[in-house]
Amino acid sequence: MPGARVDTARAGAESDERGDDSTQSDEVSDREPVRKAELQAEEVAQAPTQGTTKQIPLEDRRASVSAPAPGAIPPGLLGQASKDPEPNPGPEIRRGEPDGGSEVCYHDGGTLEAEDVDREWAVLPEVSQATTDVRIEDLQVGDLADNTEDEIRKLRDIIWAHRHLLIGKGNALPPAAVGAICDIDVGDAAPIAQRVRKIAPRFREKVSDLLNGLLPAKIIRHSTSPWASPIVVIIKKNGVDIRLCIDYRLVNGLTKLMIYPMPLINDLLEDLDKVLWYCSLDMASGFWVVSMTDRARAISAFITPFGLFEWNRMPFGLKNAPQIYQRLIDNALYGFLRIPPAVDRSTLTDLFKEGDPEEAGESSVLGRRSYIDDILVTAGSWDLLCDRVKALLEACDKWNISISVAKSFWWLNKVDYFGHRVSNEGLEAHPKDLSALTDLPFPRTLRAM
Repeated sequence: MPGARVDTARAGAESDERGDDSTQSDEVSDREPVRKAELQAEEVAQAPTQGTTKQIPLEDRRASVSAPAPGAIPPGLLGQASKDPEPNPGPEIRRGEPDGGSEVCYHDGGTLEAEDVDREWAVLPEVSQATTDVRIEDLQVGDLADNTEDEIRKLRDIIWAHRHLLIGKGNALPPAAVGAICDIDVGDAAPIAQRVRKIAPRFREKVSDLLNGLLPAKIIRHSTSPWASPIVVIIKKNGVDIRLCIDYRLVNGLTKLMIYPMPLINDLLEDLDKVLWYCSLDMASGFWVVSMTDRARAISAFITPFGLFEWNRMPFGLKNAPQIYQRLIDNALYGFLRIPPAVDRSTLTDLFKEGDPEEAGESSVLGRRSYIDDILVTAGSWDLLCDRVKALLEACDKWNISISVAKSFWWLNKVDYFGHRVSNEGLEAHPKDLSALTDLPFPRTLRAM
């Protein structure tokens, strides 16, 4: 029997060893998928990205700058856009070389606005027939259900006295604002001339039509600049309509940042429910009222298959454009600087560098909130609303800032403001923004949960 016990002990030891081996093999097999996934992730990270923005070779840049990381669809289009697939570069094609390359994005929404795309892309707008002819009936002022005829007439007369500031429907080059200039400071950087990106034949005519609309409106002009930024075609959901954007990422990477405080959304929403009346105004054509220096025009040049063009006025997408416009509006409404009576409004003058302080006694335009080209005037009474609107129009008149009639509402008891619906009853989330959640189908499977 001792021999049997020895055999049993040996068998148990061998079984334990086999159990350990099987446990180790199970652990290895459990780790194998994880390791494979890690290896695949490393391979993807090292492989050329398909459909990404192509970078310019160093020898073609004329400047020793690092290009932005290729990547991907701009944040403004994440989740609702995709890029045309491109084949991986073969051994005969250099990675990052834009020869024959293109960049096309698809937009699933209806109307594409400047805010829907990357902040470093300048949107080339569709120019429609514009008019400065405005009738007093076009003003969206008051409602007989809430106001008397005398109250409506009082506010309408105040606005009509400044009718030269009003712009009708359509896109056109508005009069230039006084005392504000857009400059682009890139230090000692050498010009960067990127190659033109390919445009599919079916879109070439539409691109040509857009440029033909911008040229006679004097929004852009032909250029001989040594700078060149490429255009990006954005295709709307119907697959036919397009928008043109300019990729300013390399230019913005060289531009020195302008330090200026931008308003905080929470501050703009504070105490909005403690007033009775709202006046929501939209400044006509936004950034286009700001003139550009010769240097800024040259740096803003963009290249297309139809030639090289540059901006006459400040476009959306430049690094410091929001700060420049916000400073203009803040100074006009707070009254920090004085415009000399003899200033030549046809010449470029930067009052923020050489201007004099406003004379004592000049009051600021109170009871209003401004974020870039959106201004909200609030008041607890109709008479106070009229006084504040008059002060705002007088400030806009000094700085030659135009106002869009079609997008401005001079009287509201409820207003949509930064994703909220605001009234004296309080703030609530805008129903349109909640529809993405409220319209979700009820999950019927565990996977859908």
